[in-house]
Amino acid sequence: MRCPCGCGDMIELMILRGARPRWDISIDKAGHPSLHPSVWRKSGCRSHFWVREGRILWCE
Repeated sequence: MRCPCGCGDMIELMILRGARPRWDISIDKAGHPSLHPSVWRKSGCRSHFWVREGRILWCE
């Protein structure tokens, strides 16, 4: 996915079992994705956010 901050960086999130670190993804009835845990970029723009029901929720 592209970073939602607008920096243009591509973020790769591992969702395969056994991968570390790894994220769980769920899709609601409307087709909106949610990710767990939050995404926290340790380099670049250093964005920290949740994806919940297809929306970006910024951490402060």
